[in-house]
Amino acid sequence: MPDFWRESGYHLLDRDADGRLAVTPDFLRAYLMRPEMRPPEDACDTENALYAGLLDDPTRSVPPGMVEALADEDARENWAVWLGFRDRLLAAGTVEGCYLRLFREGARGVPGLFVDQLAHVILRGILDETPSGLRARAGELFFRQQAVSVEDGRVRLADAETVEMLAATGGFGSLGRLVVEAGTAPRSVEMDILDETNHGQYWGRESAHDTVLDVTFAAAGLDALSRVLEAWVAHFLGVKVTIHPVQRISDERWVWHVGLDAEATAILNDLYNGVEVTEERLARVLSLFRLEFADPAAMRADLAGRPVYLAMAMGTDRKLRLKPQNLLVNLPLAERS
Repeated sequence: MPDFWRESGYHLLDRDADGRLAVTPDFLRAYLMRPEMRPPEDACDTENALYAGLLDDPTRSVPPGMVEALADEDARENWAVWLGFRDRLLAAGTVEGCYLRLFREGARGVPGLFVDQLAHVILRGILDETPSGLRARAGELFFRQQAVSVEDGRVRLADAETVEMLAATGGFGSLGRLVVEAGTAPRSVEMDILDETNHGQYWGRESAHDTVLDVTFAAAGLDALSRVLEAWVAHFLGVKVTIHPVQRISDERWVWHVGLDAEATAILNDLYNGVEVTEERLARVLSLFRLEFADPAAMRADLAGRPVYLAMAMGTDRKLRLKPQNLLVNLPLAERS
């Protein structure tokens, strides 16, 4: 299996004694090397000095008042945001530690893009050496928005950004864009659907985000997503859970649920509380899951042995935006001494 998701920065990190991804200067430096972080030609001397110093040592402290002294207002704001994020990473020591703290202590001031990048590199570590292209593709749901297609009973997910690009260019890049601007509809481009027989194709195109995941009930793609969700929980929380798709919740003793996205959370909350949910809203639910702890003692004592129900739903715009952090902060875990 080849290396994959190089753009995540996984190769720039180290593993600590607990198998977590330890923050390194090279990982921080990769942020500084991005075009949007480099000072423009007309940047003031203070910004150039700030950038050069951080490029040399991305962990160095910034003198008080240096950011405030930057001539450009946007530069002041951008550097304050990045340095705040950097300081969170350094304080946590590991990427996983920073990610958890963002949702346990508050993510105010951290752009969603940075949160997605953390999930990206963490998933890369979790999936290291996986032979399954399906699981790697399912992992993309954790940090990339998906466009949903429901047709003939099949539920399929395609990368939303890629779909928008193909719709604009027909898959022919700048040439396709010129065709569209000339008023001619470009030839449509089909995206390949991964399954048990062809998932090896993923490794040759994993950075293109141009494959489709079938998450219909009993489909291999939904099983792959279940396994990745299990690995996500085990890696962060150190507890073993099993997650299986279900077609409905038929449980008179339904006691706990977790929405895997904002839409699913709202729908599950209403169903649990006896609030009427319209057929139109119910139709947005793409998948239901039953989560069980291998060791009931890992759960809150009053809920031990009971299943936790999960749901995944699309918004009114037919987009799916997972919030994988929900599984980390909303499970009914026993208190640890």
